[in-house]
Amino acid sequence: QVQLVESGGGLVQPGGSLRLSCLASGRTPSNAAMGWFRQAPGSEREFVAAIRWGAGTTYYADSVKDRFTITRDKAKSTFTLQMNNLKPEDTAIYYCAADPTAILSTIRSSQAYDYWGQGTQVTVSS
Repeated sequence: QVQLVESGGGLVQPGGSLRLSCLASGRTPSNAAMGWFRQAPGSEREFVAAIRWGAGTTYYADSVKDRFTITRDKAKSTFTLQMNNLKPEDTAIYYCAADPTAILSTIRSSQAYDYWGQGTQVTVSS
């Protein structure tokens, strides 16, 4: 069982930065994937980024690559999403998630993740 609590988010102008954090409590296996997803109004939930808890291998959606960075701090049981050069199309509710038995073929699929944070709003607007 993994519990996830998000923090961060808010309103930022285009080109600005925000940092999201997710605190994971409970047992987090080394092979687990910790991910970030987002959902805009009227759209399906989409993959943003993920990281292997043990190895630290990262995965990104093409739309955020080179702008967003996912990291994890095993000692603090947290993983973060640093978002730079934000665009209006990044506006969405962002969710952190955990898949304790992640495999590469489904690491970008929201259906593979068993545990979810409560979500936090990110709004990019001038």
